Amino acid sequence: MSENFSTEISSRICNHMNEDHADAIVLYAKAFGGVMDAIAAQMLAIDSEGMDLTAQVKGEAVPIRIQFDHVLADAEDAHQTLIAMVKQARVKAK
Repeated sequence: MSENFSTEISSRICNHMNEDHADAIVLYAKAFGGVMDAIAAQMLAIDSEGMDLTAQVKGEAVPIRIQFDHVLADAEDAHQTLIAMVKQARVKAK
């Protein structure tokens, strides 16, 4: 993990996303991970190149790695990128 994405930063972002934005994580799994049958998902880790999720599909935990479209500079870049991605996912879901 790069200096910009320490274990502490990854944990903070993942905890926030899992607690406050669980619906967004399911959208990431579907729109960017191609797991269309996901009924729930959790963010396990995030780094400058992507995020690791686990999605629930038919009672099974499915691991997903989603690469970002650019290398993230820092936690603020992660925040802005995750917001942009959820907006893209909502458009794809329509």
